Amino acid sequence: MIKARTLIALLLLVPLTALSQEGFSLFTKDFPPEEFAQRRVKVYDAIGIGAIALVQGAASPSGYVRFRQSNEFYYLCGVETPHAYLLVDGSQRRSILYLPHRNEGRERSEGKLLSAEDVDLVKKLTGVDAVYGSDLLGEHLARYARTSTVGTIFTPFAPAEMASMSRDLALRAIGDIAGDPFDGRLSREGHLVQLLQSRFPHFEIRDLSPTLDNLRLIKSPREIALIKKATILSGLALMEAMRSTQPGIMEYELDAVAKYVYFRNGAQGEAYYSLVASGPNAIIGHYNAGKRRMQDGDWVLMDFGPDYGYYMSDLTRMWPVNGKFSPQQRELYGFYVGCYRSVLKAIRPGVTAQVVIQEALIEMEKLLTNTKFSKPSYKQAAESFVSNYRRSADNPRASLGHWVGMATHDVGQDYGPLRPGMVFTIEPALRVADDQINIRNEDLIVITESGAEVVSDFVPMDVDGIEKLMSEEGMLQRFPRSEMMK
Repeated sequence: MIKARTLIALLLLVPLTALSQEGFSLFTKDFPPEEFAQRRVKVYDAIGIGAIALVQGAASPSGYVRFRQSNEFYYLCGVETPHAYLLVDGSQRRSILYLPHRNEGRERSEGKLLSAEDVDLVKKLTGVDAVYGSDLLGEHLARYARTSTVGTIFTPFAPAEMASMSRDLALRAIGDIAGDPFDGRLSREGHLVQLLQSRFPHFEIRDLSPTLDNLRLIKSPREIALIKKATILSGLALMEAMRSTQPGIMEYELDAVAKYVYFRNGAQGEAYYSLVASGPNAIIGHYNAGKRRMQDGDWVLMDFGPDYGYYMSDLTRMWPVNGKFSPQQRELYGFYVGCYRSVLKAIRPGVTAQVVIQEALIEMEKLLTNTKFSKPSYKQAAESFVSNYRRSADNPRASLGHWVGMATHDVGQDYGPLRPGMVFTIEPALRVADDQINIRNEDLIVITESGAEVVSDFVPMDVDGIEKLMSEEGMLQRFPRSEMMK
């Protein structure tokens, strides 16, 4: 804990961003070109000879919004230029970037971007073998089509992950558009596949998404370092929100506290919209309106994380609005935390999620037997909570939570033993529907060679730790709401 406190203090004093002396950086300092090159080598190996892979970068944003590259494109080359393409040639084992030509007027207005004219610089920064203008991509694909050595183009079929986006919601958005009788547009990925099929029918078009998903499942040390920084910021935000909570404040005020912590310390955005749910709002899993005034006697659940250098975190804590757990809150919350910690304790490399659950269930059963509940609805909810884990204990494809990485709900599918480099959260929920209570905590875990590191364990979870923290003065008390807005 001393080590964690020291690290947190340093983070509060020194912004985490690494910018050039001019305050403007053309390329990431989080990864060297060698790491991007190693990722592309794995793509060469996956697609094999006789195939190329084409990855489309993100388009220019609409409105006054900072450009953010898609996760998939950034993962392979780190370039943050709109309308870029990356071609990965499995036969020649070389990579080519296609960039728009320089727009001097836009650069005078918004700053320099890497462009097709920066050939030597782009090759040095990214480690790619060649750089051309985007206008040459079609001609080069036609050349591949004239040969007999390349018959397949791999490209991602899954929707690109953009700002504050995970694949689940990206797919939902595509479904909503498809279901709109006055819209029905293809996804950008679908449009690219359609263009490739119509312009180059010589090629078989195959899905690159499973390959990229598999690569992203195991994080490198540099990726884990970024996830840890995002987790520290998420934890600091939750702790400051606890200090600031008192009856009468609005849910959106805790959102504001968290955003200050994130952006003050170098986050480039939010991992997802903030979930600040007080009172009955917590029963709604992804409540995000933030418009309720918190009342004495309420719980408040807060689930929020930053986007730090294209890497996310995802933490949740729950606490009483008035700063003190009532006897009934202590009873139910204490049971939940005991079960929750039994899962954390069982996580380690070399075992499956099913084994972790089976071991944790032994302690859960004891807690259920030894806990006296003051309300029948509490007892019923606790029994249902443990029953859900019993069912998971019989399921070889059981899951502990969800992966975290470049997306909050990160890609990858694996039901085998936990391996070093895997990063995920657990977030079991104990729901008392009749009382509109939904207790949920969430922590980020990194699997190491020797165990499991709970990166977020510096954030109080137990009753005494939460109450102690909430007794301290918070940011909202030091800086009250503007009188002009009342």
